[in-house]
Amino acid sequence: MIKVIIERRIMPGLEDEYEHAAREAMRVSLGVRGFVSGETLVQQGHSDRRLMITKWRDLRAWKEWHASEARATAMQNILPLLTEDETVRIYEAGY
Repeated sequence: MIKVIIERRIMPGLEDEYEHAAREAMRVSLGVRGFVSGETLVQQGHSDRRLMITKWRDLRAWKEWHASEARATAMQNILPLLTEDETVRIYEAGY
């Protein structure tokens, strides 16, 4: 299992639009092979900052989703709402 941590900053005033687009992207990912779970957190005191923590069966499953047409389509609705590129970090269990 791996966890993918995605950090995003949203343009002020577009938080509701972002929430709608992000929920749709999460809905699409629910049917993806290898997706295990996901959650979104809002930084306390900063409504423009989001942290998504997703869990995947393995790196291959994540890479397939990341490169998929379905994710690209979902991101078309998210990217215009961000103030900067999202940051993606991939973690695995320590040994």
